[in-house]
Order: sequence, then C-alpha cells, then structure tokens
Amino acid sequence: MKKTFVYVAFSVALLAAACGGNNQSASKDNAGSSTAASDEKKPSENPSYDPKRGEGKFTHVDVAATLDPKMADAGEKVYQLKCSSCHKTTDEKLVGPGWKGVTSRHTAEWIMNFVTNTDEMLNKDAAAQAQLEICLVRMPNQNLSDDDARHIYEFMRKNDGVK
Repeated sequence: MKKTFVYVAFSVALLAAACGGNNQSASKDNAGSSTAASDEKKPSENPSYDPKRGEGKFTHVDVAATLDPKMADAGEKVYQLKCSSCHKTTDEKLVGPGWKGVTSRHTAEWIMNFVTNTDEMLNKDAAAQAQLEICLVRMPNQNLSDDDARHIYEFMRKNDGVK
C-alpha cells in the first residue's frame, strides 16, 4: 500500500512538472497579434463573461481566411514543448482532449482565453467544465504569452486543414 501511494504521488508530481513550466523565452513578435481588451481597459478589468469568447482579455482576434505558416510553425513548437504530453492532434483523448476540429467548435477568442486564463475558464465556462468532466484532470496554467496563444491557435487551424 505504501509503495502504491509513493508511486501515485511520484506520477502526479511528474505529470505536473511535465505539463507546467515557465515560458521565459516568450516571443515578442507582434506579427498577427490580436486585439485584446487591454486596448480599451486595464488588463485586470476583463469585460463581462461571454460563452462564445469565454473569460479573459481576448475580445476580438483577427483571423485571416488563409493560414499564416510562420505563426503555425511557431505554434507547433509551443505545442511540442508544452501541450503534446497531454493533447494529441487527432480526436483521441490522452490526458486532455484531442485537438482535431477544435477550431470549428470554438472561436479564436475562446481558445486563446482558455489557454491563457485556464482556471477562470474552468470555473465559469460550461464548455470547459464539460471537458473537465470527461477528462477528470484540470489543465495546469502553462504561463503562455499572448503571442504563444495566437501561435497555438494558428497551429490548431493548420491541424484542422486550413490552408
């Protein structure tokens, strides 16, 4: 029994370490940057909750009809570093849900608010709570920059077949 407890505790600590992390080398590239509520309000003053955009500072994200390959490549690097241990690019669940089709189910604002404001989204958003009930594991805060979030979204679009 004691060995099982130690094994479980070690596994949980290992998973938290693998999924967590501080992004010290956040990209300062403003290409394709999004318009956040910080343009109109202080960052601590988020607009009222909207289920289509979720809870967070992203109120409008400019998304081109075609893929930005540079952003998608940057997003793939972030995915490999911070996301791939829990998410597959298929519809298969790993620890968290698979990413296939996610850009058709959620808006850019919702996805970017979720990856940058995970705890608040899990506390307030019905769609995020439904995923939590399926996966049974809260996504840890990955400390993603706004640019990282935008790049990941573009990688998700590439994964969903946007050309």
